[in-house]
Amino acid sequence: MKQLMIGNEAVARGLYDGGCAVISSYPGTPSTEITECFAKFDDAYCEWAPNEKVATESAFGASLRGKRSACCMKHVGLNVAADPLFTMSYTGVNGGMVICVADDPGMHSSQNEQDSRHYAIASKIPMLEPSDSQEAYDFARAAFEISEKFDTPVLLKMCTRVAHSQSIVETRDKAVDVVKPYEKNPQKYIMAPANAIRRHPFVEERTQKIAEFSETSDLNRVEMAESKEIGVITSSTSYQYIKEVFGDSVSVLKLGIVNPLPTDLIRNFASKVEKVYVVEELDPIIETHCRNIGVDVAGKELFSITGEFSQKTIAKAFGLEDKENVTLEAEIPVRPPMMCSGCPHRGLFYVLAKNKLTVLGDIGCYTLGSAPPLNALDMTLCMGASVSGLHGYNVAGGKETEKKTVCVIGDSTFMHSGVTGLINVAYNMSNSTVIILDNSITGMTGHQQNPSTGYNIKGDPAGKVSLEKLCNSIGINSVRVVDPYNLEECERVVKEEIEKEEPSVIISRRPCVLLKYVKPKKPLCVNTEKCRSCKRCMKFGCPAISFRDNHAVVDPTLCVGCGVCAQLCPFDAFEGGEE
Repeated sequence: MKQLMIGNEAVARGLYDGGCAVISSYPGTPSTEITECFAKFDDAYCEWAPNEKVATESAFGASLRGKRSACCMKHVGLNVAADPLFTMSYTGVNGGMVICVADDPGMHSSQNEQDSRHYAIASKIPMLEPSDSQEAYDFARAAFEISEKFDTPVLLKMCTRVAHSQSIVETRDKAVDVVKPYEKNPQKYIMAPANAIRRHPFVEERTQKIAEFSETSDLNRVEMAESKEIGVITSSTSYQYIKEVFGDSVSVLKLGIVNPLPTDLIRNFASKVEKVYVVEELDPIIETHCRNIGVDVAGKELFSITGEFSQKTIAKAFGLEDKENVTLEAEIPVRPPMMCSGCPHRGLFYVLAKNKLTVLGDIGCYTLGSAPPLNALDMTLCMGASVSGLHGYNVAGGKETEKKTVCVIGDSTFMHSGVTGLINVAYNMSNSTVIILDNSITGMTGHQQNPSTGYNIKGDPAGKVSLEKLCNSIGINSVRVVDPYNLEECERVVKEEIEKEEPSVIISRRPCVLLKYVKPKKPLCVNTEKCRSCKRCMKFGCPAISFRDNHAVVDPTLCVGCGVCAQLCPFDAFEGGEE
């Protein structure tokens, strides 16, 4: 059966058809849709976990029981999962286990451009890398077979373009589900030093066997052209750009197994062409391997080590920028991201900026509070770092910073890794004020549930964590809840809490305005006779408000009637907004 699928949907279908029985993941663009699509299969188990470490360990538990399992995450999520990842390389698996990781060259929705192939190399776990939706499907199925054949977890590496682009996928019959029996084996699965030291040689032997497998596997393929002048070694989406630029006029070694890389296959390919180029996004991993095995190649001296490639950048590197159908006539205008009209975070950020507080930020939609005109954030590092960073900042700054500094973190991010930082704050009693931005959903990645929403991945009722009770239980005595649409309340509570000589938490609670059950109010309008052109409303940064003909104007197609702008106007020029 043939279907049009995005790469992530193809991975989900490949995992399912490959016999996957359990998936545990944490949402992260560009990987999120894998798990969302898999959740549609009612005869398999699927869940959102609090973070990637938990997801990986849950998938490992299912594998230990004998069922094929998977977990999915973005590249920075693999950092969180690194602890179990490296030790699972030693234990191996029982049922096949696949770890799907999606890199983000160009940082479309990420704080760095890390190359996940380094994790495969460092942990000595095989990695497959598809270049389109068909391969995403095929490689996901093949990953389970490799996992069980070589007793190893398998990394399946996607990237933004492959994850979100569409192409035709021909599916096959679903594999027969087989549950491998669980047998107690302490020497294999208990990684105390005495056992772990005996498992390390197994890892080295396995790596050698998989390297030999990669020499002849059909996951790697050679496409020889009539001309032998140019040979290109490539993988993933870079392969698609090479084909778009050159068609079938150059020879290509397309690598699907990117760890461990083949040796004889590369040498043999290189011997058949006059000049070898390595085209790979981000770090020169294939290029370095080629040079280490004595193959002379051209690589990063021509192709950037940063950012995302395109057919245009490839053509330019080969001196073909004037080739027909390769370049665009005009640059595509940039559309900067911004918080939505009526976003509940905007009011709270306005209060923080107005009071000139130092604000340590975190990962989520609220990172956009750093943009003009609010300019409310001072730092964003990684998931959960705002809380831990605030503690360290105040420990170092003492009385000089405690009354002038707060941190902000979303509800999902707090459950992911903020709670441990808050435990540290409570345990070590720093006078730190943590603001949890509770919009009742995981917003940035597309409205996924989390442990504080009360619903599971399928939208069914689930266990719900009370943020107030959780904060109280770990030793935070002062926990306040505010409505971010009420600026006066927010400002009063923030001032009160930062003055306290104890750790405190403020929960800024209002559902994301884009949630289906949130009904907008009637849009506001501006009474031009009252407007005095003070532009105070423009400091709020709402995309529904603009300034024309010397007065503020509200776009009724964008306004949700939150009424925050009316609280800012000293002349009561904003009117309407009732139900």
